[in-house]
Amino acid sequence: MRILMIAPEPFFEARGTPFSEYHRIRALADLGHTVDLVTYPFGTDVSLPGLKVHRSWRPPFVRRVKIGPSLAKVPLDVLLALKALHVGLKWKFDYVHSHEEGGAIGLALARVLRVPHLYDMHSSLPEQLSNFKFSRSRLLVGAFRALERRMVARSDSVIVICRHLEEVARAIEPRAHVVLIENAPGSGDTVPKPGLGDIRAAAGVPAGAPMVLYTGTFEAYQGLDLLFAAMKPVLARLPAARLVLAGGHADQIARARLDAAAVGVGAATVFVGERPADEIPAYLEAADALVSPRSRGKNTPLKIYQYLRSGKPIVATNLLTHTQVLDATVAELTDPTPEAFGAGILRVLRDRDHAAAISKAARSLADTRYTYEAYVERTREALRPIAARAAAAEAR
Repeated sequence: MRILMIAPEPFFEARGTPFSEYHRIRALADLGHTVDLVTYPFGTDVSLPGLKVHRSWRPPFVRRVKIGPSLAKVPLDVLLALKALHVGLKWKFDYVHSHEEGGAIGLALARVLRVPHLYDMHSSLPEQLSNFKFSRSRLLVGAFRALERRMVARSDSVIVICRHLEEVARAIEPRAHVVLIENAPGSGDTVPKPGLGDIRAAAGVPAGAPMVLYTGTFEAYQGLDLLFAAMKPVLARLPAARLVLAGGHADQIARARLDAAAVGVGAATVFVGERPADEIPAYLEAADALVSPRSRGKNTPLKIYQYLRSGKPIVATNLLTHTQVLDATVAELTDPTPEAFGAGILRVLRDRDHAAAISKAARSLADTRYTYEAYVERTREALRPIAARAAAAEAR
């Protein structure tokens, strides 16, 4: 099939949804399909078999779009819709595949083109408003909830990326064809890129010092304030320890430096900035503990699946965002407090047997449940009603 995909994000950019879109396209290509991707005018070009990228026009004065809801997305999405309509009318497509709020554009366009629609649900739109503290307006929350209900109920197929979203989608429309495809393509993404040298030395971590690693964005819901406070009891027991953070834009790093200094851990905190995706495995290999201090939200962080495959101990908050995938056999789960999270980090750094046991179990979970073969099969299942409708239309 030839697929018209709509992605209201910068593609490609090293963050959650674009990563998910990348692997979705790769799986579709491996199933023999081609993708015309309509996306924002930002991002790095990537080469994937069967992929053609169409970038929307850039509105004046908009240079970057942040994660989550923002006013900048209004003109961007209007121009994205116009570009999608232009592409959709220019060529013949078998179905429209839309991500996030792009589902509203995709659903309308699929009606115009008289083809099926697949909604790729990476988050709950009304929940985003509270997770990102964008607005408490009941009117806006109600509008987002109505939009979400429409996209789920009227799509031919719905992909969700975690069990919480599966429950949300099924509550909206029990008869919907909902397929859970977790962001774990099992693509060998824990193999370090050759030629990077000594990551620990480059990050300023003394030889033999425990290295605690965080990877990901610096958004408020990620819980970096909790992580910085948790490092204080860690450093009291292990003064040589270093916290290394891979991620964040320049302005976010500047604020985070001040936050770390304010709680007294600035000297032991290293910011290496955003790293290319193929460098992250080297950081994972260099670390002694991997942390995910997320304090809000219900979606599973993308990094968790990469952490599982790394063979290193994971410390995470004992919240639904993590426990949809993790349990006490594969990770050190703690209450979302500085004292508890710090104790969890200390335990995996000091108790080598415990750290080895949960690391081994985590790798086993990744190797059995989160394989690329399973990922592709779930993608095939998501396309089943789409393919059936396309075949029926062709038969007529």
